[in-house]
Amino acid sequence: MSDLPIDQHLDHVKNVLVTSNRLMLIAQPGAGKTTRVPLALLRADWVKGQKLLLLEPRRVAARLAANYMAQQLGEKVGQTVGYRMRGDSCVSAQTRLEVVTQGVLTRMLQDDPLLEGVAGIIFDEFHERSLDADVGLALTLDVQSSIRDDLRLLVMSATLDIKALRRVLGEQVPTIVCHGRQYPVTMLYRPSLNSEESVSHALRVVNEALLMPDTQDVLVILPGVAEINRLVQALERALPDLAIRPLHGRMSIAQQQAALAANTSQQRIIVSTAITESSITVDGVNVVIDGGLERVPLFQPRTGLTWLTTRRINRASADQRRGRAGRQREGVCFRLWAHEQPLTAYGEPEIQQAELSSLVLELACWGVASPHELSWVTPPPESAWRSGQALLVQLGILDEQHRLTPLGSRCAQWPVEPRIAVMLERAAEFNAVSLACGLAALLEERDSSERSLHDALALRLSQPKRFPQWQREALRLARKAGVVLDEAIFQPLGPLLALAYPERIGQLIEPGKFRLANGKTATLPLNDTLAHQAYGVAVALNGVAGDQARIISGEPLSLESLLSLYPGIRQWQPRVAWSQEQGRLMGEEVQAHGSLVIAKRLLADLPEDAVKEALLNALRQRPEQLFGDNLQQLRGRMALLREYQGDEWPDWSEPVLLASLESWLGPYLIGIKRLSQIEKLPLERYLLNSLTWEAQSEFERLTPLALEVPSGKQVGLDYLPCLSQRPPVLALKLQEAFGWRVTPTVVDGAVAVMIHLLSPARRPLQVTQDLVSFWQKGYPEVRKEMRGRYPKHPWPEDPLTAPATAHTKRKA
Repeated sequence: MSDLPIDQHLDHVKNVLVTSNRLMLIAQPGAGKTTRVPLALLRADWVKGQKLLLLEPRRVAARLAANYMAQQLGEKVGQTVGYRMRGDSCVSAQTRLEVVTQGVLTRMLQDDPLLEGVAGIIFDEFHERSLDADVGLALTLDVQSSIRDDLRLLVMSATLDIKALRRVLGEQVPTIVCHGRQYPVTMLYRPSLNSEESVSHALRVVNEALLMPDTQDVLVILPGVAEINRLVQALERALPDLAIRPLHGRMSIAQQQAALAANTSQQRIIVSTAITESSITVDGVNVVIDGGLERVPLFQPRTGLTWLTTRRINRASADQRRGRAGRQREGVCFRLWAHEQPLTAYGEPEIQQAELSSLVLELACWGVASPHELSWVTPPPESAWRSGQALLVQLGILDEQHRLTPLGSRCAQWPVEPRIAVMLERAAEFNAVSLACGLAALLEERDSSERSLHDALALRLSQPKRFPQWQREALRLARKAGVVLDEAIFQPLGPLLALAYPERIGQLIEPGKFRLANGKTATLPLNDTLAHQAYGVAVALNGVAGDQARIISGEPLSLESLLSLYPGIRQWQPRVAWSQEQGRLMGEEVQAHGSLVIAKRLLADLPEDAVKEALLNALRQRPEQLFGDNLQQLRGRMALLREYQGDEWPDWSEPVLLASLESWLGPYLIGIKRLSQIEKLPLERYLLNSLTWEAQSEFERLTPLALEVPSGKQVGLDYLPCLSQRPPVLALKLQEAFGWRVTPTVVDGAVAVMIHLLSPARRPLQVTQDLVSFWQKGYPEVRKEMRGRYPKHPWPEDPLTAPATAHTKRKA
């Protein structure tokens, strides 16, 4: 084996892990960390008789790493080195190094929290910050700190957020830095021409690259499968003598390996998604054409929807892609954007933008009700966490106290998203398990372009070999369920989908427009067969303006099926809501599923609890009726204290106050039935009462409502600017400030007040936080201009010795 930069650090890595159970390794691209470090650690004394786990963020990278390391040992994969991933594994009793995808680690920990027989875990390419990697690290740290202090943990990547990692690994965690080996890569920018279509753009640059004398194999990186297929077809037509190889995660293992295998007889053009950002070298490539885009799922907590979004990559990803061209020789990287195009430094961790119901379920199985019980590099966002909990409660996976239900325990055993697991578990209720397995595999194809789920599934059931990925997943689920995929058992899909998407069950408002159970509205073209059904299930949606979405795919649902699946609908429930037309609360009893009202009747007496909840909901929807001037002043005072004294003071931002209305305002709403009554309540006093008596006293002292000015008057302070992190304002007539040498302050002298000195007509003459400077430099000009305009008011030559007054010369 040739020497690699990491080789000189291998002994240091092994020695550190003898005395420390945690280590960070920062090794630049080309250093050899992925394949050299695990093999070296296999020889460490603390590994004897046990095995290591190497975590890779992508399936392709895991297989490549395992194959390469097995070759270095002169063995086949599955002997000393094996791999394990969802739906595919190659290990044996002699395997001592398992290369696993990151989700597999979570499943291993759930099955055996002790991780018996595992000496250490290596997180590779941790900078990608996948949700699975963050969850796996949090659970591993929990195990290590509680029952397995002998378990070694190595986190490595080309770039790491050292500060964030040290917060969870420990401030004293050892860190080793290794430089990489990279051949020079020439950067060329090729933005699209006017109105140039993306395929034509990429094809033009491919042709330019092929004309360069030193070009060997070419790697083109595009955001998704659809773009890859279009370019591959264009390349096959234009360049029939070259080997055109698509590469993406939906391909079979054999297809991926064939695309990556070096071909000495033909020049290759590999058209790939971002899976080639992994650290494993792609043999033969010395030209990279980077489209500069990535496709990622983004979750919107407000709507509860996850949308696939195409966005520009970050600088770290762009650098990784460029590095593909310089692994084995000098190379060239074409970037399909302008040189001046700005890129963010790093991408957001997936945990900050993902739908978190799977995470909530994993932690519930772990026995954790709150993410705060674990250590996170980036904690889960509170809103997305609560949204995930709410969905699992609706699905029946968690109870109202957020504890795992028997259904939830069974759902956790399925290697699919929670909502699809519920569908698989409950499909037996109407003898549709086989159909559910096929449907679940179809739903896993997130970017399927087929609008009709019924037609798409029928096609796959009748011609499974045309869809190998679907077939593998459907057969895997069918084996787990103990059933056989059967084309003959094809029933309506609506009931199955209603189990998986209860919040997306829709009720027809008008042709082509549905009200969804989650309160949103959704539309679809009038020529769609679903557009005229009384009820349906919207499976795939695209968000549009406001609270409305567009249905991409869905299926009809009969009212009988809806009532059968959710029998609680038949119970009459009191419902009180604010009527804009009536200007008051209105009550009725309804049979409902979420926001869908199946039947209703008027309610004479309004229940007190329902009235209060309806008022609180109305205020959340109309916050302008809550945040009047007095309450805003109070919020400004608190914002100022938090800015200068930190979290010892509560957060009174608008979202937080709206979310906590029940606690600080709810107790005062007894007997109130109109919003106009709320406007007359001393809301600022109620909010202030949420502080202890001692805190209230300190609050009043640090942020006084008024200050005494030299004229002897008490002048009120305006704290509204503090909501925008500006100082409070004291506005007074200039003559009232005569003799004032020191600018007043609040918060124990930490904040100088912004003084607005006014003319007799109360128009601003000067805004200052430095009175002395104003008297010396600004006042002479003001005096010259104002004394003729307002002769009845005093304008002394020396304002520092003149008596302050709020009156004219005659009254003074």
